[in-house]
Amino acid sequence: MKRIIVLSFFMLCFFSCEKELLEKKPIIGATEENFYKTASDAVSAVNGAYAALQFELTPAGHFRWFWGDIFSDDSTTGGSGPNDQPDLQAMENFQGLTDTEYLESEWAADYEGIYRANIVLERVPDIEMDLDLKNRVLGEAKFIRAWFFYNLVTLFGDVPLVDHVLAPSEYNMPRTPAAEVWALIEQDLTEAIADLWTRSRYSLEDLGRITKGAAQGLLLKTYMYQSKWTEAQAMASDIISSGEYQLAADYAQIFTEAGENNEESVFEIQYMNASGGNWGRNNANEGTFTNVFQRARGQFEGFGFNLPTQDFVDEFFKEGFEDPRLQATVFRVGDFMGDRGQFSKEATGYPHEYYSKKYFNSKSEEAPFGDPNPNGGTNDRVIRYADVLLMHAEAAYHNGDEASARNSLNDVRKRVALDAVTISGPALLNAIYHERRVELGLEGHRYFDLIRTGRAAAILGPLGFKEGVNEVLPIPLSQIQATNGAITQNPGY
Repeated sequence: MKRIIVLSFFMLCFFSCEKELLEKKPIIGATEENFYKTASDAVSAVNGAYAALQFELTPAGHFRWFWGDIFSDDSTTGGSGPNDQPDLQAMENFQGLTDTEYLESEWAADYEGIYRANIVLERVPDIEMDLDLKNRVLGEAKFIRAWFFYNLVTLFGDVPLVDHVLAPSEYNMPRTPAAEVWALIEQDLTEAIADLWTRSRYSLEDLGRITKGAAQGLLLKTYMYQSKWTEAQAMASDIISSGEYQLAADYAQIFTEAGENNEESVFEIQYMNASGGNWGRNNANEGTFTNVFQRARGQFEGFGFNLPTQDFVDEFFKEGFEDPRLQATVFRVGDFMGDRGQFSKEATGYPHEYYSKKYFNSKSEEAPFGDPNPNGGTNDRVIRYADVLLMHAEAAYHNGDEASARNSLNDVRKRVALDAVTISGPALLNAIYHERRVELGLEGHRYFDLIRTGRAAAILGPLGFKEGVNEVLPIPLSQIQATNGAITQNPGY
């Protein structure tokens, strides 16, 4: 069953930035002064913060797979050719554009999500309501704030630490060292873990809400990014021992409609195909654009972005045979693309050998009304239990616990009937890296894995990556100008 968080909190102009909010006159009905009174108000407020998780075009695209896949060696931009989204293609080659709407949209969407979470964290504590529910709402808001700061610090490094609703005099806030941003993320998630409900406690109608396991998973990723191996192994062990998650029996089903919010899902951003969303500044959409953006062109009616590379496909043959996960990850010539027909270069109109399969939707799964393109129904699988197991394996390796590392690695391999590994030393670490690439391929992880493990220069150097520069993206020029230089640019851009 798929649970969509209803966007019910329109009353306080959540779809505008903070400065715009301060300048608007109240409409008849709910206002900021009379809204935060009841438990229903609290839930509606945090639902408004949830909505920011769904932002993808605000107004330009800022998909997780832009940064995690296209910026890596796993895929290329694609589209209709070199003149389709030229800024994105330049950024893919690490040409360091600073005046581009892609970066501006990512920055703005992340800070809008932080603003919405801050509203909840400041106003809900004063509401008289059931304490357990209040703590859950506040825990969800803390997770959402941590998630958006996680996006910002991994993409841009030092960023303004907006941990409260800003007064007009604070709009020109400078950047804060990344270490302090990481500290706030850790604090928010640690506090959220204490108050959030476990997955099994929710009823089916609330499936998809943020859980204790989701907060643990994001804190685990936070520890991994900072190479805090001891803390990471302990956190991963807590998730594993909770009994809340297990690997889905069929790898190929994970990315189907039936596989949404399954037993492997730790954190999944919810989308639906029947919200009636449209193009434009899509703050109100509950459908995803990923389906149409990644689907092949021609008779398959897609835009053809995020094309798998030959190097990525070759990774599935590294052990001397075809890894069975390739068939569930990549379309190859001759494959049937759902109910849309058989993949041939003639049918797409382009010479590409491969297309991404994980976010493919069949014609029968399209929106029942309105334009199907902004109303894709495929959830974004952000953290899966397999990811947790592989992070546990990597952290255990760095802690000298190779037995635990092999156990978690082999648990993932066993699901697709691969032989257990018995190796040790650097070969074991490389096996974990390989497993992450084939298990989590085209799910937005690869670029960030290369950055955090220090392998980006060696692997992405031939694609234009410069060590000491491209570990972070450039700060949007619009933000430097808007703050009169209080926000500064990253080195090398």
